[in-house]
Amino acid sequence: MIQRYMSIIAVLAALLFLASLSVYSVDQRENALVLQLGKVVAVQRTPGLHFKWPVLQTVRYFDTRILTLNPPDPDRFITAEQKTILIGYDVKWRIINPKQFDVSIGSDETRADNRLQQSLNDGLRAQIGKRTIQEIVTGNRDNMLAALRPQLDQEATRLGIQIIDARIMQVALPAEVTDAIYRRMQAERKSTASALRSTGAAEAEQIRADADRQREVIIANAWRDAQRVKGEGDASASAIYAAAYSQNPEFYNFYRSLNAYRSSFAGHKDVLILDPHSPFFRYMNSPDGKAGKP
Repeated sequence: MIQRYMSIIAVLAALLFLASLSVYSVDQRENALVLQLGKVVAVQRTPGLHFKWPVLQTVRYFDTRILTLNPPDPDRFITAEQKTILIGYDVKWRIINPKQFDVSIGSDETRADNRLQQSLNDGLRAQIGKRTIQEIVTGNRDNMLAALRPQLDQEATRLGIQIIDARIMQVALPAEVTDAIYRRMQAERKSTASALRSTGAAEAEQIRADADRQREVIIANAWRDAQRVKGEGDASASAIYAAAYSQNPEFYNFYRSLNAYRSSFAGHKDVLILDPHSPFFRYMNSPDGKAGKP
């Protein structure tokens, strides 16, 4: 009896094992290929549980999500002027034909990345070889990829994939080229700065010379005007003195004598040695100024 139970259990285990080999599941993020003796017999795109012949048939899964080709290091290209430039790009793609993908590449997505990268590099090499560095840096980069898109789509169709988007993410120069450009830029800036300093010094010298000339002209005009005003003042003063003298000559003489006394005795130590009967003292000797006359 025990042997009979053991046989039943063995049969059930074998049936369960065969049943497990007959069932496979498909996730909503993937497609499945059913292969029989290495040949594709079915493509399963519907998510859920599905059945296959055990042992005879195997299942291979392919991710249907969007994948990214983004090389870690930018690739080197040669421009029309035989200069090296570094280009980094980003490609979004996904598998749309699992059977064609399996026939062309197998199930290795890395090989698909390599094929796309090779195709893109070949196309970019041809496009960049027609352009200068300035055109690549300042121009519309999307135009290069737009010209490559038919070639990329053709390669993608052969691989069973679809190109969602392709963009140039980085344009740079190698370190040795960058250093040379920086040195040239520094030399150009120094040359420009020297020219500007020379021009500024010449203009400053011209401005100073013009300012000095204007200062001399202003001083000369001011001195001329001052002399004219002074002459006019002296003439007016002489006319006033003459008019006053003509009105009262005696008073004018008296006034002039007082000014002479004030000027002569302004200091406490002034000494004059004169004859007391000198005309200089006539208004001191007599109020009418007649006593001092000879």
